[in-house]
Amino acid sequence: MSHYPTLYILRHGETEWNLANRLQGHFDSSLTEKGRAQAMAQNAILQRCELSGFAALSSPQGRALTTAQIALAGMGIEVGTDARLGEIGIGTWAGEERETLLRQTPAARDSYDLYEYAPEGEGFAALYQRCLAFLDSLTGPHVLVTHGITSRMLRLILLGQSPANLRDMQGGQGVVFCLEHGQQKRLTL
Repeated sequence: MSHYPTLYILRHGETEWNLANRLQGHFDSSLTEKGRAQAMAQNAILQRCELSGFAALSSPQGRALTTAQIALAGMGIEVGTDARLGEIGIGTWAGEERETLLRQTPAARDSYDLYEYAPEGEGFAALYQRCLAFLDSLTGPHVLVTHGITSRMLRLILLGQSPANLRDMQGGQGVVFCLEHGQQKRLTL
């Protein structure tokens, strides 16, 4: 939607739990060496962007905040935090292995469905409302550092798409998504 300011949206780098195929949700796991390298790649990408007048906000979860600190190092932009950028809540399934949960949840077609079916989880409708409220609160251009599902939901809203398209949104670690005037560009090295 074009009424939003220009945004650069980053997902945190690879974590130990990403590598182990475990759901993280509101739990946290440290970045791997590859995850730190991905954040450094995001830094190189952002160095090529014109960021004067930009603010930066990160999820307060450690994996995102560490990524933000690496990705924005040397740019003179202070990183604030906003809990609304946290990953979708997955209730009692936080820390569990995806494959185990998929075997135990016949209604789940894939990993995306796990986020919707998680006992005591947030669900996509609530995440949509959280992300919409966050975006509506922005008053200027920002670099946002968040998580896989939350990044997709933010970008889906910014592109004016239906929540039904969430699983089709591209993701990626070590890349930067630029959203401007209702358009998305995937920036890579």
